[in-house]
Amino acid sequence: MATQQRSAVKRFWPALAILAFLWLSAFGIGLVAPATIPQFIGMTIGPPLALLLLFVWWLRTSQDPWPGRLLPVGLALAGLGLASIVGHKTIPMVIFLYGISLLSVAFVGWAFFTRHWLVKPRRWALVAAVLAACAPWTLMRSDGVDGEMHFELTSRWSPTAEERLLSDSTAGSRQGSAAGLGNSDEQLELNSPWPGFRGAQRDGVVPGLRLATDWQVSPPQELWKRPIGPGWSSFSLANGLLFTQEQRGEEEIVSAYRAATGDLVWAHSDAARFWEAMAGAGPRATPTLYDGKVYSFGATGILNALNASDGALLWSRNAAEDANAPTPDWGFSSSPLVVDGLVLVHTGGPDGKAVAAYSAATGEPRWFAPAGPLSYSSFHLTTLGGVRQLLILTGDGIRGLSPTDGAVLWQHQWPVAGGARVVQPAVTADGGVLLGTGFGMGMRRLQVARTSADWQVTESWTSKGLKPYYNDFVVHHGSVYGFDGSILSCIDLATGERQWKGGRYGNGQMLLLPDQDLLLVLSERGFVALVEAVPSGFSEVARMEAIEGKTWNHPVIAEGVLYLRNGEEMAAYRLPLAAERTTKTTG
Repeated sequence: MATQQRSAVKRFWPALAILAFLWLSAFGIGLVAPATIPQFIGMTIGPPLALLLLFVWWLRTSQDPWPGRLLPVGLALAGLGLASIVGHKTIPMVIFLYGISLLSVAFVGWAFFTRHWLVKPRRWALVAAVLAACAPWTLMRSDGVDGEMHFELTSRWSPTAEERLLSDSTAGSRQGSAAGLGNSDEQLELNSPWPGFRGAQRDGVVPGLRLATDWQVSPPQELWKRPIGPGWSSFSLANGLLFTQEQRGEEEIVSAYRAATGDLVWAHSDAARFWEAMAGAGPRATPTLYDGKVYSFGATGILNALNASDGALLWSRNAAEDANAPTPDWGFSSSPLVVDGLVLVHTGGPDGKAVAAYSAATGEPRWFAPAGPLSYSSFHLTTLGGVRQLLILTGDGIRGLSPTDGAVLWQHQWPVAGGARVVQPAVTADGGVLLGTGFGMGMRRLQVARTSADWQVTESWTSKGLKPYYNDFVVHHGSVYGFDGSILSCIDLATGERQWKGGRYGNGQMLLLPDQDLLLVLSERGFVALVEAVPSGFSEVARMEAIEGKTWNHPVIAEGVLYLRNGEEMAAYRLPLAAERTTKTTG
């Protein structure tokens, strides 16, 4: 016959202290310092450490016999393990971060509320608590995280956007025609208003455009919307074609769409699929146009040269294998750069093979060079001290390399502990170089000068007023504009001091319209806003809903049309132009 059980645990305050530590490490740090190294450390180490401490607390303070003490620990671990095995393939990371936290709360709650129960009911309550904390995760699927590391959860049986696209028999078929696009390489090259990542200069600047800013009266006109496969590539544009990369099932696709209609013109596929739990599936880099060809770099390291008119494969290399480079955690992301007949990508390979240069005509390797730990940034071509060079950000800082052979001209050390750099550098008119870093590190301005004997690199300032992670920034009239986490920020170019911070757009992207002192901001949730690019204060002047879904892809503006995409859909909008200013003359 069962007897009344004594209080199972003498002291509960240690358990409450452990739960407070759990909340602070898993969630509290992210509230005050999102997308920082402390947040990542707290999210990954805090929950398992807290659960371990709870187990120690239980085993040391419980008055149950040892079989009764070990049973809750075994059931809790079994619940987590079974949920990870039975759950969707995307759910183990969620269980690691959220499931352990929920189970910890359920464990303490069970110990407290059943401390005076009979043995048998208390054990059944334990089973119910473990099931309540672990079983719901088996019903869910994660569609990745947003920029502040919040998981996007849905039913595991609901189709993904990619599955809906693949089930549409017309979505994967070839639509439209390449006729009339121009078959000469020369013609195609001469009509490239947006030849690659962030535009012709890789700086996100759109000169020569003035917009009407009252979007209530003159809103942007939607030209088309189409579904697209997952991926974080942007667009390049030439002769009425949009070029991008996407994932469709087990095929990694380089695709060309008609800019006027969004219809598919051609698609080249490689048998490759990249997926990871946080950002999901698909390639990351943006195709580059040069001399009538499309150069693409896939997430697993496949480098292709394709005919821009019809997608015919001209040559292909596996740059990852050439450089003995493992696939990075978030995939190869370097958008190819073509310089002096060479195609350059950053592979991060060991033994002096972090940079790979190939013949643009044949794909034959020309040289490899060291560049430091892998980053997710792309090459930036510029001229400093009268010398044309390649800037590349890495995990240990920034280097200037010779385009001819990859020789290091100069370098600056600024290591990122436990993280990687993503954004492009920026170069100022006076030889300044801006190096942006997330993880709470901020922005640094360097002054790079060439002396008679060597290069001189000095630090002008380091500022935490702007901490761009994977959201590129722009420079305009003595100020730097970018994302500080999920909020826009403006800092002074001369001093690094923050001038303003405002507007919540998630972890989005932006373009600069310098003729009008405007930023076109694409939010993480797919809406578009116009924000004044002035140092006096934050001011949003227009906004519209544009596309749906998490949007980390860079926007494109060419010939007055805004092109947007994310991992689910793409769209084109005709932007309203400002009325032409006229001057009345007499005589």
